[in-house]
Amino acid sequence: MGQFSGGCYLSFGILVLLGSQVPTTLARGPRGEALQHGQSGTLPHFLEEPVDAYIVKSNPIKLRCQARPALQIFFKCNGEWVHQSQHMSQEHTDLGTGLKIREVMINVSRQQVEDFHGPEDYWCLCVAWSHLGTSKSRKATVRIAYLRKNFEQDPQGTEVPLNGMIVLHCRPPEGVPVAEVEWLKNEEPLSSEGVIDTRGDHNLIISEARLSDSGNYTCVASNIVAKRRSATATVVVYVNGGWSSWTDWSPCNVRCGRGVQKRSRTCTNPAPLNGGAFCEGMSVQKSTCNTLCPVDGSWGEWSEWSVCSSDCERQRSRECTAPEPKHGGRLCDGVALATDNCTGGLCTQNRKLLHDAKPQGVENSSDVALYSGLAAGVVTVVLLIIAVTLYRRSQSEYGVDVIDSSALTGGFQSFSFKTSRQANPLLINSSMQPDLTVSRTYTSPMCFQDSIDKELMAERSLLDPLPDLKVKGVAERAEYHVMSHPQTFPRGLAPDYRGVAVGTTLGRRDKNLFTPQVTLTSSRPLHKATAVFGHAGGRLVVPNTGISLLVPHGGIAEDTTWEMYMIINQEDSSTVSEEGTEIFLSPAVTYGPPGLDLSCPIAMTIAHCAEVAADDWTIRLKRQMQDNKWEEVMSVDEESTSCYCLLEAQRCHVLPKHPGRYALVGEPLSQEAAKRLRLAVFGSPDTSNSLGFTLRVYCVDDTPHAFQEVAVGERSRGGRLLEEPKMMLFRGNTFSLQVSIQDVPQLLWSIKPFTTCQEFSFSQVWASNQRPLQCAFSLERYSHSSSQLSCKISVRQVKGEEQILQVYTSVVENEKGVVPFFTQSDCTITSQTGSRAFKIPLSIRQRISATFDTANAKGKDWQLLAQKLHIDRNLCYFACQESPSSVILSLWEVQHQDSGDLDSLASALEEISKVQSPKTATLGCSREERDSEFTKLG
Repeated sequence: MGQFSGGCYLSFGILVLLGSQVPTTLARGPRGEALQHGQSGTLPHFLEEPVDAYIVKSNPIKLRCQARPALQIFFKCNGEWVHQSQHMSQEHTDLGTGLKIREVMINVSRQQVEDFHGPEDYWCLCVAWSHLGTSKSRKATVRIAYLRKNFEQDPQGTEVPLNGMIVLHCRPPEGVPVAEVEWLKNEEPLSSEGVIDTRGDHNLIISEARLSDSGNYTCVASNIVAKRRSATATVVVYVNGGWSSWTDWSPCNVRCGRGVQKRSRTCTNPAPLNGGAFCEGMSVQKSTCNTLCPVDGSWGEWSEWSVCSSDCERQRSRECTAPEPKHGGRLCDGVALATDNCTGGLCTQNRKLLHDAKPQGVENSSDVALYSGLAAGVVTVVLLIIAVTLYRRSQSEYGVDVIDSSALTGGFQSFSFKTSRQANPLLINSSMQPDLTVSRTYTSPMCFQDSIDKELMAERSLLDPLPDLKVKGVAERAEYHVMSHPQTFPRGLAPDYRGVAVGTTLGRRDKNLFTPQVTLTSSRPLHKATAVFGHAGGRLVVPNTGISLLVPHGGIAEDTTWEMYMIINQEDSSTVSEEGTEIFLSPAVTYGPPGLDLSCPIAMTIAHCAEVAADDWTIRLKRQMQDNKWEEVMSVDEESTSCYCLLEAQRCHVLPKHPGRYALVGEPLSQEAAKRLRLAVFGSPDTSNSLGFTLRVYCVDDTPHAFQEVAVGERSRGGRLLEEPKMMLFRGNTFSLQVSIQDVPQLLWSIKPFTTCQEFSFSQVWASNQRPLQCAFSLERYSHSSSQLSCKISVRQVKGEEQILQVYTSVVENEKGVVPFFTQSDCTITSQTGSRAFKIPLSIRQRISATFDTANAKGKDWQLLAQKLHIDRNLCYFACQESPSSVILSLWEVQHQDSGDLDSLASALEEISKVQSPKTATLGCSREERDSEFTKLG
């Protein structure tokens, strides 16, 4: 029992010869054997029949049969008996019935199935014998399993409107067994409830598309052999724009006569989304209106005098009816009722004289005195106005007036300034709705201004939080150097702007300290600034570029002046590194002269275009050597004692050790690394075609210097900025940038064929190195009556972000109606010297440095100052400086050069004051009490 045996098999020849006699012969055996296998007349019953099977790769499969009662069981495959040696049998007794159960098993290999060539699949069945006869099992097929690689039909990407139907077709690869299909959305399994069609063709059907149904869909087919993925289909559910309700009609634009009133609507009900169509039709309606002209009133004739009354008075009247005021006209000036003494002043009441006659001489003398007094008063007022005007002009430099003052936290006193000249707006005020009846032309200032209005503060108030500090003296007056001012440029040799400039040092004793000339191979200089600095230090700014240089007070020796300069050069990004993985993230900036001798480091600010919110970059500061190779100075994330880098979202503050040419370069750590692009669209009429109009789309690195080059070029060709520039993240995923024009009115405009979509390769954009990328769209209107152009410019990175620039402009706008996108006002200030270049007055800066440079028992040292000012990285650099606090304050200066806000410094000093001794914490609130404590604690 339970043991395989082959001794009881009968040969196939004997079975065939005996045929139906086998059961009779076997029945003649002992009675016990017949009882053991069941009563005569019982056919075998199959407890287990062979089932269909699949051969995976080269693994054989097993077929099993189990019958009761059964004397023998044999397999028959494809009509032929399987040799008995290939059978494995097992026999055991059913404990419930005491009957013998026989089980037989065979192996089927891949070679056997491949060698069989018949009209049907390879099959096997079982034949079982008992005393009465035989029974046959079901046929079991054996097939070789496989799944081909290619889908018969891949799903195709589609764009459908909101609430539309999404149908994605998928026909899986041929396979045995037939592959099962599932759908993935953004790599996650998609629920099939109410989504997938049940007709067996594996289609994905979404009857009403929602915005959330946008995504990447993949069809996955699998069976017991393998799993296959189709090509990914991108589904975009878009929303076509719809007009909002019309606004109320505006008032008539004239007070008198025929005018125009208008109403508007916006394409926000809903707004276009995911490339949906912009609203068709006009966003503004105009209508003529007639406003009744105002009629000013005029007096009619006086009436006759009335009869003299008992009061000795008579009256007469007139009316404002010639004509009377209408439609908002002015009322008549003067009185409507006149009263007069009807007796010439001789009439009396109650025996009193009502009017005493006065001598003529007395009346004349009174008139002279009256007029003389009025004249003297007028002269006095005029002189006072002139004096005040002259005083305000003498106290207001560069058009600033003190208009307010308030106390700041921690004892600061600051003053806010109001600029008398109008600032340069980047665009039309965003809070105002543009007039869509004319072209939507934006303005943009190209001035990257450093604030020249330094906040004033009382010196003793600044140091109130730090009672240890004593302040004497006042801050010195500032000097301003303007590029047009003759004193901006030094006396003597001018710098050579073709390369690294010639350094010329001039002293007050006319001593030429340094006059070397260094020649380096350089590229075309685009921007430059130069100024002479002395012991007082100052700030050098390259206008409109985000590049500046701060020379600390005392950095230059007394009785010495240096001519310093900054130049921005274009560099070939291919020369950054031999590996080619690094790109320029900022312009290359040269400052000098070479051999500049300073006692403390300068602070240089460089704008960059890296998206540093995520840690996807390794950013390094590099310096160009004389062999034109770039050498790494430091990584912004590393510690260094020779250089310091403070990286912010849009700029980096650098404290370099030597003059030279510097640039920020970046190495992406992943494909998620991104650089910022600024997108802008300009337009101008086609000079060669009166019906033509050209749109120029620019994609530049998002730095002020890069966009400045675009602005200068467009200004020279008379271009107009048609839409507010937008920022876009361009990722390092090797995919290109596509620019396309959409929704051009087909009935009014035509566009040159095959130019509606243009493309920049990935390398062009990724390694553009501040150079603008431009593509143009040439349009032509069918008639001169078509004066408006509305369309969309789509800028998108394949498998990345997309930005839409909406254009709505007039193509026949005259020159007077064009608002320039930048002006030159306030753009020529390149240097500030003296105390006005710094936010912190000199005496206070010196006292703070003296206090924090040495540690004391209260733990108040430069490390605490750095911590409170959030400049506490790379402290080893400050530790190597002669005055760490002074360097920290220089970094604070360049961080806040645009805002002029001293609140952060005030807050830091206030926090530091809280760590003082208990005695300090009990200082009185009055100024006198604090002054007394300052003297004691000094």
